[in-house]
Amino acid sequence: MDNPRTIVQQFDLVTTRSQMTLGVMASGHLVCLYLGPRLASRASFKNLLTDLNHASYLADTDGVRNFRLEQLPLAYPTFGNPDLREPALVVADETGSRITDLRFDHLETYPHKPAITGLPSARWDEQTRTWAFVLKDEQLHLQVTLVISADEDHDVFSQHVIYTNQGSHGLTIERAFSFNWDFLSDQYQMLNLTGAWSRENHLQWTPLKQGFQGVDSKRGASGHGQNPFIALAAPGTTWDHGQVIGVNLVYSGNFIAQANVDMHQNTRLQIGINPFNFSWQLNAHRTFKTPEATIVIAEHGLNELSARYQRFYQDNLMRSAIAKTPRPVVINNWEATYFNFNKQSLLTLAKKAKQVGAEMFVLDDGWFGQRNNDTSSLGDWVPNTKKLGGSLTALIKEINQLGLRFGLWVEPEMVSPNSDLYRRHPNWIVADEKHQPQLTRSQYVLDMSRSDVQDYLIYTLDTLLTENNIEYLKWDMNRNITDAYTQTVPPRRQGEFEHRYMLGLYRVLKALVTKHPRLLIEGCAGGGGRFDAGMLAYCSAIWTSDDTDAIARLPIQEGTGLLYPAAAMSAHVSAVPNEQIGRKTPLTTRGIVAEQGCLGYELDLTKLTAAELAAIQAQIASYKKLRWILQFGQLIRLPVADPGNQWAWLKKTADQIIVDRVTVLVQPNTVEKRQRLTGLPANALYFEQQTQRTYAADFLMQVGLPVDRPTGDFFSQRWILSRV
Repeated sequence: MDNPRTIVQQFDLVTTRSQMTLGVMASGHLVCLYLGPRLASRASFKNLLTDLNHASYLADTDGVRNFRLEQLPLAYPTFGNPDLREPALVVADETGSRITDLRFDHLETYPHKPAITGLPSARWDEQTRTWAFVLKDEQLHLQVTLVISADEDHDVFSQHVIYTNQGSHGLTIERAFSFNWDFLSDQYQMLNLTGAWSRENHLQWTPLKQGFQGVDSKRGASGHGQNPFIALAAPGTTWDHGQVIGVNLVYSGNFIAQANVDMHQNTRLQIGINPFNFSWQLNAHRTFKTPEATIVIAEHGLNELSARYQRFYQDNLMRSAIAKTPRPVVINNWEATYFNFNKQSLLTLAKKAKQVGAEMFVLDDGWFGQRNNDTSSLGDWVPNTKKLGGSLTALIKEINQLGLRFGLWVEPEMVSPNSDLYRRHPNWIVADEKHQPQLTRSQYVLDMSRSDVQDYLIYTLDTLLTENNIEYLKWDMNRNITDAYTQTVPPRRQGEFEHRYMLGLYRVLKALVTKHPRLLIEGCAGGGGRFDAGMLAYCSAIWTSDDTDAIARLPIQEGTGLLYPAAAMSAHVSAVPNEQIGRKTPLTTRGIVAEQGCLGYELDLTKLTAAELAAIQAQIASYKKLRWILQFGQLIRLPVADPGNQWAWLKKTADQIIVDRVTVLVQPNTVEKRQRLTGLPANALYFEQQTQRTYAADFLMQVGLPVDRPTGDFFSQRWILSRV
């Protein structure tokens, strides 16, 4: 018999610059052989695993001495075999056994990328090819298919997994990860995006150590505290140097993203639906599909990783009807009025907004039912004609006549106990029949797994959009899920609820954007509590954080922008002192930071002086001239001498560069260093507008631009360069 570790089949999946190589051992196990930059020539990995020295005190496999599965790089490990590390799949049969033994059966290939029914996923183009690795457990009659697509142009891999019950008895899936990769090394740093409400998506570096590390969410949403993303990077990786492999889950619910270093210095990287409180009944001849994971391999640091993710999501994930549409300058009334408004105050604010150059007026919370505070009326999406001084249609018409487009706030997934909807349908909330359900922000969560709830929301919101000239919908979600229980499935299937909730949410969103393809939806979840690739498939932008302070936004937007496009980051200039943390930041700096994303304003313009209004008017006018490059140009983070206190970045197109720099606190007796640029084409020349100087690209990258001495804390500076 051949050495069972011998590679008998090798599959090289490639893009322009990246490569994923899998193999089948003589034993029939599918294994990970290589994940990294594309190799210049085809290499044979036939003896990669036979060359491994065997470890002691591990179980043998298939009765073969020293054939030890636990030290081998498995592509999709399962439970109950001699690999005692974390499985990617756990499935129970009708006897309660969870033992699963997957072996390679065959490979299918497609010149396209199949969609994932009911779930968001990236679109395919002519450069996309798909490999479907079919694995089987013949005893369970279970087929597991790893569907891996390679987008050659964008240098992105994606993977989801399909489970098919080919037998006559039901199976219960208890763990269903979207992606697993085993590395024969532990020499990596782990990168996650972590934080909390009002300080989301900060970069968090952790050197790998033996055991478990990673992030997860059990909140019913991806969450403020973590993003469904994990990366492994070479030690010393920076924005411009080092190899890094990133994995992002296209999903908005409970997830886990983890790295497990075993006792022999191997690393298992996994991402998928969180197995906590999850199960799925897989009946005979039925299938289950996991969410999609996207995998990016960068050779030259985080800027390269970021550019690939942003471009891929912009081109292939965001709705094609709006992905490349310049986002309007928004004025949102929330921090100007909160619940205390009437028709006249709204029109007065709208007139000021038009005066300064805003393009979209968004009416936030408080326009419906008896909603004068946060204790009532969620679910009753009927305009309060008394508060609005007439119909919503009439108000929109008057705002349109000012030359402004109109947007509206909704929180469809929630219901107030004091609402007509709750009084009609108290059984529509997330709750069991024994316990008093928990209130958060005076609201319950609607059971989005129910088809009648979905149908109600589709009908109600479609009617609102059809009867009114609403071009922008701010879709909020201001609490997480407690009391996780649904009346739609039997007791033994309650583990399906939170995934069914997400499927229901996606169904509602898809129905609305299909009926209203030009509708701009701004996602929100108490700020950035659901800023993920799943929501990005339906939303034109997502509210990045409830913290609008410009300085606090710097690390938030740095982390968010690592993956997600600038045109998807909603960022507003707000009043000073800032209402979240009380800081006073100059208007210029507030504008420069907000212009990292989709510029908007969230302050009471009616209380500003003529000089302040003129400054905002000039700021918006300048932004409109630069809007395309700011929203759709390539983002590159720049090196600074004092990280954390100094921040610098550029946006570039083929013929223009915008460089922005912020100094948080002025330091005494220091001399400002020049700001070096990166990522410019060789031999190019650039003309800088302010100094009227022409610079060579290599000079800008090696020597840099002169930096003004800060005149105070929170100082910012912008350079605009045109290629000559």
